[in-house]
Order: sequence, then C-alpha cells, then structure tokens
Amino acid sequence: MIVLGRITAPYGVQGWLRLHPFGDDPDSWRDISRWWLGSDENDFSAWRAYPLQSLRMQGKGWVVKLTGVDDRDAAEQMTGSFVGAPRSALPATDPDEFYWADLVGLQVVNEQQETLGRVTELLESGAHAVMVVVEGEGDQTQKRLLPFVSHVVKDVDVPAGVIRVDWQKDW
Repeated sequence: MIVLGRITAPYGVQGWLRLHPFGDDPDSWRDISRWWLGSDENDFSAWRAYPLQSLRMQGKGWVVKLTGVDDRDAAEQMTGSFVGAPRSALPATDPDEFYWADLVGLQVVNEQQETLGRVTELLESGAHAVMVVVEGEGDQTQKRLLPFVSHVVKDVDVPAGVIRVDWQKDW
C-alpha cells in the first residue's frame, strides 16, 4: 500500500471530500478504481476500500467523491484519514519521478561520499517536497531538512538504496 494523500475536510453536503495530495499529479489517480482510507499510515490492516466516483480540481485544491460517502456527516468521519492504493494499482512513474514511499529508508550521501543519514519522511512545503534525513541515534541524532529539488538531489538510485546530494555535512 502506498500512501498518496490525506482527507482534510468535507466539501459541501453531498459527501465530497477535500484532498491534500502527497505528490504533484493527483489527476493521474483517476485510473485507480478503488481508493483505500485509514487513520494510521503505517498500519494498513484496518484500512477500507472505497470505489472512486469522481476527482476534480475545485478552486486551488482537489476534491474527491467516493462511493458510500453520501452526505456531510459521512464525509466528516473521513476527515484526517490517509488515502492510499496498492502499488499494483498506481500509474507508472517516469524515470525521474518517485513515489515518496520509495524514498523513505534510502541512505543519503553527499558528493564528498559522506553519509548524511537516511530519509525518514517527506514533507510538502508548498514550493517543493522536503526530505527529513536522520543520522545517528539517541543523544547523537542529527536531523537535516533537504529540499527535494534538482540542484540539491543529483541522483536517486532506488535499487541501490542511495540518494546522492549536493549538500555539506555541516549545513
């Protein structure tokens, strides 16, 4: 299961939901016939499938209509839920595109071959995604926030488990 976004609020009175996507192309998710919703992004055992009825831009954001969510009360119950789909149902990515789930856990190494840590999560800043890179444990833990942009991220090798970046260890 790949987490794609989060339901942020009801929209209207007919069961529509506001969607905050964790990516830049939610329009391609129209081809995913069943969306999965759950409250814990790490425990998929309690997630429930909903057939997709409609997905559209509304103003500056996305709204979605799922089968079985037919009024505002039902939509309010979905607020805060994560949205996901099985990897097999997702559209293929271009060679220079990645699902966030593919990046979590990768080791980050700079151009001087110094290890900066591992990606623990990605955040959406509005302008671009930001990798949270953690090195060490306990009192020796260091957290770095690296923008996921081309002038910082030089190479992503998912099979090798490495992201190469132009970033100094002391920044």
